Amino acid sequence: MSAATQTNPTGAGGDNFSLKAILPPLMAIIVGMIMVILDSTVVNNAIPKLVDYFDTDLKTIQWTVTGYTLALSAVIPLAGWMTDRFGSKQIFLITIALFTIGSVLCGIAQTPEQLIIFRVLQGLGGGMVAPIGMAMVFKLAPPERRGSIMGMLGIPMLMAPAFGPVLSGWLVDSVSWHWIFIINLPIGIIALILGSKYLPSSGRHAAPHLDVIGMCLAPIAFSMLAFGVSEGGTSWSSTSTITGLTVGGVALILFIFVELRQKQPLLELKVFKSSDFTRSIILTWIVQLALFGAMLIVPLYLQGVMKYSALETGWILMPQALCAGLAMPFSGRLFDKIGARPLAFCGLTVISVSLFMLSRITVDTALWVIILSICMIGLGMGFSMMPLNTHVLNSAPRHLVSRVTPLTTAAQQVVVSFAVAGLTGYLTSHIASHAANAGANANPLSATVAGYGDTFFLSACIVSAGAALTLILRKPKQQPADESANGNTPDPAMMAGH
Repeated sequence: MSAATQTNPTGAGGDNFSLKAILPPLMAIIVGMIMVILDSTVVNNAIPKLVDYFDTDLKTIQWTVTGYTLALSAVIPLAGWMTDRFGSKQIFLITIALFTIGSVLCGIAQTPEQLIIFRVLQGLGGGMVAPIGMAMVFKLAPPERRGSIMGMLGIPMLMAPAFGPVLSGWLVDSVSWHWIFIINLPIGIIALILGSKYLPSSGRHAAPHLDVIGMCLAPIAFSMLAFGVSEGGTSWSSTSTITGLTVGGVALILFIFVELRQKQPLLELKVFKSSDFTRSIILTWIVQLALFGAMLIVPLYLQGVMKYSALETGWILMPQALCAGLAMPFSGRLFDKIGARPLAFCGLTVISVSLFMLSRITVDTALWVIILSICMIGLGMGFSMMPLNTHVLNSAPRHLVSRVTPLTTAAQQVVVSFAVAGLTGYLTSHIASHAANAGANANPLSATVAGYGDTFFLSACIVSAGAALTLILRKPKQQPADESANGNTPDPAMMAGH
């Protein structure tokens, strides 16, 4: 690539924008992000196999997921400072390399303890990939094409979770569980090659002040909250749950107090002064709370009630990924023309209808009804999630984007943990309640199906509330041309034409 292309790959802000110029760096980011997102889904399907292979119990192996989540939550808040200090390209490549090394080590682990430690190493690398990648794409795209470009990024973010179970089921059943980790080696190498060659070099500027107190409090707050919520899926009154939530909650309160008083905070909480940002981020959290919980419940129903294998479940979920992938580019183009509100309203309304359909399931419900419902969920996600995420970034001051993406990603980890733990607990309690009300002679499967129906109904109500809240969204105010205030100088290579 020429020097001009490296410095200004987009021509942002001008008439000479070239999609051909932005595709190589975009592909480098997408390959890195899809590897991390895919890995977060493939392990779940392999847990029973890992329990048998290592001859241990489920609680021990579940720490391969919990440890990974804790590591993700701990490092996400550091992404903004690290990119400001060392440059987004450099940190992105380092995190991809660390994740790849951790993947290979997981693939050759000999004991469950080794696997847990190496999963933590994976999480330390993977935690920064998503926020840094989203910030880089956002800065690469000119404002008038931002919806389309972010829509392209959203395709792997929505499709990877659905393709993960298929890939995991095939590897575990036909090859070996080791390959769900080792497969990341060639993908990571490709991401490193593409990133080294095509990502714009970050400009050198004065090192920002290191918020030491925030750097200590943030990992404690986010990791302990994630741990407490994860343990709450088993028992909300257990010592580990109470300890995690208490320590995490106190650390979070102290962290917020410290960050609001810092001139150069680790996470830029002052962005909540923007009413547009606050409205959109709260709406995003509500949607994620219902959607990610529902995405967990559907596979559980297919495997636990309908007795499909992991691989069969993956194939049944495939239409959701395809529908999301088909809808995403259209939503990106429409976002540039009409904004987020109509897209989010329509998308969330479709998801609400599909979840209400699932809430009516019975023992005799046909498979095609479930497939139709998850197709509608995929379409709704494709039309709502990326417009909402782009709207959040558009609502923030441009010079704070690199600090906002770690904030939103870290919060999402906690919200998703609440969704998984909360809806799982709700499902378990309602299955037990229906079984008790039905009596000893009733069909236990009917009680289980009724519990799933109640859980889908709760998710539908939450999404319906989110659809109503989209009506308060408004187009963010135009960002001023000069946004180098507060000492946050934009990266000149990534802020092309700005």
